[in-house]
Amino acid sequence: MTPLHVEHADVLGELKEVRRAGLVRLRGHALPALEAAAASVAARTPEGAVEALLRRAVARLDAGTLRTAAEYTLGLAQGTRDWPASSRRARACAVYGVSVERFRKDHEVMVLGQIADRIVQLAAEGAAGEAPQDASREWGEGTHRTVEVRAGAGSARLTVHAHPIDLLRDVDVVVSPTNTYLALPEPYKSSVSASLRRAAAVRGVTGDVMADPVQEELRTWAARYGTAGRPVLPGTVAPTGAGALADQGIRRIYHAALAVPRAGTNDYDVLPADVTRASARALALLAEEHDRFVPPLRSVCFPLLGSGRGGLPPEVSLAAVWASVEAELARGARWDVHFVVRDAAAAALVERIPAGARPGRDRPPTGRSG
Repeated sequence: MTPLHVEHADVLGELKEVRRAGLVRLRGHALPALEAAAASVAARTPEGAVEALLRRAVARLDAGTLRTAAEYTLGLAQGTRDWPASSRRARACAVYGVSVERFRKDHEVMVLGQIADRIVQLAAEGAAGEAPQDASREWGEGTHRTVEVRAGAGSARLTVHAHPIDLLRDVDVVVSPTNTYLALPEPYKSSVSASLRRAAAVRGVTGDVMADPVQEELRTWAARYGTAGRPVLPGTVAPTGAGALADQGIRRIYHAALAVPRAGTNDYDVLPADVTRASARALALLAEEHDRFVPPLRSVCFPLLGSGRGGLPPEVSLAAVWASVEAELARGARWDVHFVVRDAAAAALVERIPAGARPGRDRPPTGRSG
C-alpha cells in the first residue's frame, strides 16, 4: 500500500484499534494504513510517527466539541494518553452531554470518521508533495511553551498552552468570557465558559452532577450587586470560586462580561475596546484579591476573549488582551501570565509577540479559539 492509496475504511478500522489500545499500548499492533499515511507525512516533516499523524489530523478538525471529543477519544488530550479506553470514552461523551451508549453508537462513529477523513487528506497531500495547511509544524507536538516578551524597559515571561481550557492546571485565576447578562451556557456547549462550568461541577461517584458551584456563585454575585435579570456594562468582571477545578490547582474564575446579545437573534457583538477593558479589570481584581488567599494569588490565564461566538478574529482578540497585559507588565507588575488557545495556529500567533510583531498587524492565517 502506498501513501497515495491509503483507504478510508482501512484507516477507520485502525483508528478503532488505537481507541481501544491507547497511545501507550500501540507497540506490537499492526497499523499498516496509519503507518503508510505517517510515512507520507514524514516526507515533509521530521516526525513520522503514528501519534504525530493523529495529532496533525485532529488539529484540522473544527475547534469545539468535535476536536475536544476527538482528543479525549484517542488520548491526545493532555494527561489522557495512558487512560483506559472506558475512561476516555466517558470523558468524550460528556463533551456532547449524551450517555455512553449513545456516544458509542453515534457520536464516536462520527468523530472517528472525521479523523479518518483528515488522515486520508494528509496522506494524499504528502504523496503529492504539497505543503502542510496547518500550523502544527511551526508549533511542534508539545502543548506548552514559555516565551520572553518585552514589557516597557524590561522583560517578562509568558506561558502559552495549546489545549482545551478544562485541562489547565496550577494557574490561580482563569478569565472566562461571558455575556453581559452573566448567563452561563449549558455545560454541554463547546465554549470556554461552558467548558469551565462543566469542569467545575461537583460530581458523585457515578459521574452525576451533585452541585453547580460556578453558576450558583455567579447568581449570588448578581443578586448582591443588584444586576440579576438585567445586563451589566461590557467590561465588567465578576469573580467566583473554581468548584471542582480546585483539584487541578485553579482557585478563581473571573467572568468577563463581553458579549452583548443582538436583539431577536442568537448572535452577539463584542468590541475590542471592551476586551481590553475587561482584561485590565481582571488584572486589577487580581491585585485586589492577591493577599486574600494563602498562598497569595499570582498567576492568571487568558483565552483569546471574544474570538469564539463573539466573532473577533484571533489576532484582534490577542491585540485587545495584550494591550492591558503589556501595560500592567510594563509598570512592574510581577504576575505570572498565561494564554490558553485551542490550536497551533493561534499558539504561533501568541508566540510572535516577543519577536516585536504587534498582534493585529501582519495577520497570519489562524483558526478561532476561546
